[in-house]
Amino acid sequence: MLKLEAQLRGWRLKIARLAGAIHGVGVQKDFDALVYIDELKVLHAVARSKLEEFKAAGDAERQHLEAGLKSAWGDLEAAVENLGP
Repeated sequence: MLKLEAQLRGWRLKIARLAGAIHGVGVQKDFDALVYIDELKVLHAVARSKLEEFKAAGDAERQHLEAGLKSAWGDLEAAVENLGP
């Protein structure tokens, strides 16, 4: 779980840096970029919520929740990877 939490923190920082660059001085705000940042924030919140739900669940319930966690994780991971280096 610690590895997943660390990965979420890393993604949160990457999203925050991107948001800061878009909102920076002298940078023209691009509507599509702002919408994409909001989408990233939503995907991050969903993945975080699924992880917390998974951690709080008992062993029997975790099997049921695992698919939702993997799906949310994959969605966020793909979106962050599309940002580039």
